[in-house]
Amino acid sequence: MGAPTDWTDLTNFAVELAHASEAEILPFFRRNTPIEVKPHVAWDPVTEGDRAGERIIRKMIEERFPDHGINGEEYGVKEGKSGFTWVLDPVDGTRSFVCGLPTWATLIGLTFEGKPVVGVMNQPFVGDLFYGNPHGAWNNYQGTIEPIYTRKGTGIAGAAAGTTAPELYRHETDQKAFRNLQKAVKLMRFGGDAYFFALVAAGHMDMALDAGLQAYDIAALIPIIEGAGGAVGSWSGDNPADGGNVICAGSRTLLDEAIGVMSQ
Repeated sequence: MGAPTDWTDLTNFAVELAHASEAEILPFFRRNTPIEVKPHVAWDPVTEGDRAGERIIRKMIEERFPDHGINGEEYGVKEGKSGFTWVLDPVDGTRSFVCGLPTWATLIGLTFEGKPVVGVMNQPFVGDLFYGNPHGAWNNYQGTIEPIYTRKGTGIAGAAAGTTAPELYRHETDQKAFRNLQKAVKLMRFGGDAYFFALVAAGHMDMALDAGLQAYDIAALIPIIEGAGGAVGSWSGDNPADGGNVICAGSRTLLDEAIGVMSQ
């Protein structure tokens, strides 16, 4: 990978960031927090919980690794000098957050020269924290840490898949691709946001996908999925680390099968 790196140290720091951010975010959850709406095509809410969570993460990164870059959803890009960039979404699934649903998550990713290498997905209300790096992937559920692995040997006809919402597939080609996959799988669930991707890594689901993602929606999840033995790709042929149309599966074989179905 090019740089002499202690992945364990960086992973532990990412987990530390997640715990620090939850102390800033949770006071705004299920409190009817005021909502602002970003000027996007879809209804895109933001709360002070999002902003407070990102502020503490950025502060801690700048103190510990001042030469690292930062790309956060709420406060934008800070260029770095080290090749490392932290990619942050303090509340992924703000629509769920403002509805009181515990399916939102804090996503903290670290890339090196554009490749995601460390990732944390934290759902602090449930007490469910997933993390991964080049050595593997783990789940810390309410203080109990276990390694996680994707489910193998499932074909597309027997697969359980999840996506945030069908209406987020806004382009006709993406709608057709999604319909093809929905017809092919055993089960398609909705509304899980980033949680679906973590559940694929943990072997509870076989596939997760979403259209039109940003880098901060997926960078943290890639090391978790790949560390658990899964595969991440794009049905439109783009680099999933950059966002766009992203799909993950428990195995490369299943991922290729799914992309083939979506391309028909």
